[in-house]
Amino acid sequence: MGATAASIQRYEMLIDGEFVSSSKMLQVVNPATEEVISEFPDCTVEDVNRAVLAAEAAQKSWAALPAIQRAGYLREIATLVRANREALARVITEEQGKILSLAQVEVDFSADYLDYMAEFARRYEGEIIQSDRPGENILLYKMPIGVIAGILPWNFPFFLIVRKMAPALVTGNTIVIKPSSETPNNAFEFARLVAQSSLPKGVFNLVSGFGTVAGQALAGHPKVGMVSMTGSVRGGVGVMHAAADNVTKVSLELGGKAPAIVMGDADIDLAVNAIRASRIINTGQVCNCAERVYVHASVAKEFIAKMTAAMQQTVTGDPFAADTEMGPMVSKRQRELVHEAVQQAVKDGAKLECGGNFASGKGYFYQATVLTGCRQETGIMQQEIFGPVMPIATFETLDEAIGYANDCEFGLTSSIYTRSLDVAMRACNELKFGETYVNRENFEAMQGFHAGWRKSGIGGADGKHGLEEYLQTHVVYMNYDLKKQ
Repeated sequence: MGATAASIQRYEMLIDGEFVSSSKMLQVVNPATEEVISEFPDCTVEDVNRAVLAAEAAQKSWAALPAIQRAGYLREIATLVRANREALARVITEEQGKILSLAQVEVDFSADYLDYMAEFARRYEGEIIQSDRPGENILLYKMPIGVIAGILPWNFPFFLIVRKMAPALVTGNTIVIKPSSETPNNAFEFARLVAQSSLPKGVFNLVSGFGTVAGQALAGHPKVGMVSMTGSVRGGVGVMHAAADNVTKVSLELGGKAPAIVMGDADIDLAVNAIRASRIINTGQVCNCAERVYVHASVAKEFIAKMTAAMQQTVTGDPFAADTEMGPMVSKRQRELVHEAVQQAVKDGAKLECGGNFASGKGYFYQATVLTGCRQETGIMQQEIFGPVMPIATFETLDEAIGYANDCEFGLTSSIYTRSLDVAMRACNELKFGETYVNRENFEAMQGFHAGWRKSGIGGADGKHGLEEYLQTHVVYMNYDLKKQ
């Protein structure tokens, strides 16, 4: 039975400091219970236009503030996030299905991220460049771009708000956020906190709806200076097409197919624990988690036995329960896509060691799954799964393993398990990925730089390099010795 009309939360967008509804509403379904839990606006192109124009109107005075004052607003919002930690985490778990402890980590990390980016207020710099002429200085300013459009995914929906908002705002930009239509509730709750803060109106705006309307309108708007989008390759291509007419800058984090290489000298227990953690986190719905495993033939039997046992022990169920390790997948369709990939892998000759089916009962749950004997050319080793499925293949030499790892259209993250410094350094130099993790799970730090190669994206996020995505240069040639003219 679905939720009653009285219990369904109804949300509004935030445009120019005012909450705005729409004549057409969309629904959010709890993936653990299959019940409708909220309704939210399906915005129009005109709604998007109003939000962008509001951001543009606010941007000049916002950029005129000293950066340290802009940082103060970020810290104020971080304080509000921490004060509402439990409520925000429950909203995330209810609409997205991630276990509550991970949702709490997401909220905590988001608050820390706001504070971290605020610290750059006194740290990002321009340059003075040597001139070839006497009596002249060349000054390079780092300037805000203007209006930023942030288009979000559903897997870490709350963190991605601040990952785009914080560096944009501290550098003097304003922003319009569009959350995923699968998981918008947390973004509306965040907008309520923004409205409670003293942030000037128009600096942060929130619109909602499908990517085909709201996302395309944002990406194609002539007043948007940059589109920062996290999502699928298909979505990223759509954003690039929409942005092309205005030659709008794009920063894209797209799909991943992260290889994990387990060498013959690896600590097998460490590798099993780390790869499993990187595979089942958020029910496998993470772009940077291990998506395919290459195990040296000499340790394959031991690794597969231990990994299969570990995956079989995964506790799947109520995401609010303290002992649950995996909640449901985000939607019925996502679960179907994962199951289709597993079935096709078996048809292609892979052996199903465990899992491989829907979990029983209501909700979009899927069993933790291990597949062995996977061939390099098959879809399970080439295409992103985005579910709790671990395909495994074997190799004989490091050259072979690196070749397999690089044989992919994606290039976001990678990992290797070895006791050899020589092997680790070769992997670091030869793996064609934006990130490589050595003897640890795939999880980035906010002070690093999260960026993909090939079809995994353009640009990146986090750290000082991520901050500079939101800046452009203005070079001034200053001739100060007029007597020599």
